[in-house]
Amino acid sequence: MPTSNSPQEGHSGKRRPPPFRPRFTIGIFYLALFFFLFSFLQILPDLIVLLELAPGPEQQNAATEAARRGSNPLASALLALLATSVGSYYQVLPGMKVG
Repeated sequence: MPTSNSPQEGHSGKRRPPPFRPRFTIGIFYLALFFFLFSFLQILPDLIVLLELAPGPEQQNAATEAARRGSNPLASALLALLATSVGSYYQVLPGMKVG
């Protein structure tokens, strides 16, 4: 069996794998980050008002109730999806750029 050591034959069998770009995983992290950010921003005005109460169990109970009443998880999820999609489309989010 003759073997050939030409550079073309040895080179054609090996291709470099594409670089690893974890865009999907980073996208999931951005979704979670934006979800918590928008959830917090929804209840922030109520929490600022509660700063006038004296620290203690009353303030904590009022903050828990304000968070329960003021949060809208569906709106937060939709806004997070929108923000991640727009940021990815316009390539402004770190780690989500193509090329």
